[in-house]
Amino acid sequence: MTISLGPLAEAVEARLAGWESEGMARRIWAKDPTVWAETDLPELTDRLGWLSLPEEMAAAVSDLEGFAGEIANEGIRFVVLLGMGGSSLAPEVFQSTFGNAAGHPELIVLDSTHPGAVQAVDARIELADTLFIVASKSGTTLETLSFFRYFWNRLVQDGLPQGEHFVALTDPGSALEDLAAERGFRRVFSTPPGVGGRYSALTYFGLVPAALIGADVAAILSAAAVTAAACRGSAHDNPGLQLGAVWGEAALAGRDKLTVVTSPGLAAFPNWLEQLIAESTGKDGTGIVPVAGEDLAEPDGYGDDRLFLSYQLAGEPAPGLDALANAGHPVLSVALQSPEELGAAMFAAEVATAAAGAVLGIHPFNQPDVQVAKELARQAMAGELGGGAPIEAADPADATRLAGWLAALPERAYIGISGYVPMTAGAVELLQGLRHHLRHLTGAATTVGFGPRFLHSTGQLHKGGPAAALFLQLVDEPSPDVAVPETDFTFGRLVAGQAEGDYRALEDRGQTVMRVQLGADWPAGLETLLDTVSSLA
Repeated sequence: MTISLGPLAEAVEARLAGWESEGMARRIWAKDPTVWAETDLPELTDRLGWLSLPEEMAAAVSDLEGFAGEIANEGIRFVVLLGMGGSSLAPEVFQSTFGNAAGHPELIVLDSTHPGAVQAVDARIELADTLFIVASKSGTTLETLSFFRYFWNRLVQDGLPQGEHFVALTDPGSALEDLAAERGFRRVFSTPPGVGGRYSALTYFGLVPAALIGADVAAILSAAAVTAAACRGSAHDNPGLQLGAVWGEAALAGRDKLTVVTSPGLAAFPNWLEQLIAESTGKDGTGIVPVAGEDLAEPDGYGDDRLFLSYQLAGEPAPGLDALANAGHPVLSVALQSPEELGAAMFAAEVATAAAGAVLGIHPFNQPDVQVAKELARQAMAGELGGGAPIEAADPADATRLAGWLAALPERAYIGISGYVPMTAGAVELLQGLRHHLRHLTGAATTVGFGPRFLHSTGQLHKGGPAAALFLQLVDEPSPDVAVPETDFTFGRLVAGQAEGDYRALEDRGQTVMRVQLGADWPAGLETLLDTVSSLA
């Protein structure tokens, strides 16, 4: 890791010196609650089980490799992971980074309740050659259970055996564990209950999918173990505490937009890092705003609210932050010698996030505002949201409404774009274009999330984090809709309820949010919106 901090260097050095004198690393590993609060709190010291994962999970490697070999030998071509947030993002990173080894199945992650996303996965796979992973710590995640019911019913429709096509990743004693026993799942992997979802990359939640695609889970854990040992040491030589001190002090100094870039082979990593940081630190009116996927601008295109972080895989071109460092922006650069060192990068980031929480004076392991949007979504689906004015959606061609919305941008704010559309390559390209036009217009940092997956990651930051933000919610009219078997609702109704719950929760928090209705042809609607924003320049 190389660090160029400019004026931040003094505060960071003081923080590290203080941590050294007070034994910060020792206290974290001892699960001392006073690192974060005066007394122990729910979801505090009982959520630090991730600290020992690199060593503990090494004992599971043989079983993981054996199970992966069993699945490969059966000729399974697809593994579909059904999950949300912390249950889905680490597997997505592993598939993107490692690909699937010869003879091993391809991993597909389904974490969108949009009917189009569900249908796209169904059309892509052959049911007889697919293993489904149902991933939920609590076992009650509505989205995950809806996916399960859909694909279970599809196997029934095709006259195929059901249970042998399903594996559960969950906490011991969860409702999903009961469901797996009732339905005859071929395997249940129980993860330690003392690990929160966003810290679960090195549990079965990340390692089972990684093993199935043929990734070297032993090497991933070995790299993590080396970093875990370093994170027990002196603050000045501790990669986790170094990162955490910089992230926290930068946020205190107003540089709370942590902009993450990578070399090509690590392109999916910022999405995992985004959910870890956003959900952990975005609360109590403060937090670090991770900016993932935003293309780099020239140094004079940024204000003084940015901290830049790059990850480079050996043999790949550097992301190119020298000009930013030379212009006085604080920059951190992390080099990985092999893809397996993702295990090290993940562990260091988890320690850093916990440490940054201590700097900011917040509880880094809970998510107090996530449940609000879930409850509002439930009420919306049940028709129980009475009293509030109907949400007035703008037309994507309405330049006047868009200009008025942008005029409300607070100083030093970020713009959050939430797209309740399928996460296709075309949608990603259009939303990337939209965010960069908005950055050019305003100079503000931009984030992009696909609903409802972001509700389980950056949604906490949106509701509980810094008030200086502006939100753009994009919805469509899904057609055809798809029923969720064993329920009385459809995926279209579910995603609409989640969008309304998200909108109402932001509104209740006093945030400025505008909804744009893209219509039945959402790609055309997005193109129109992009043209409209372009015209504002």
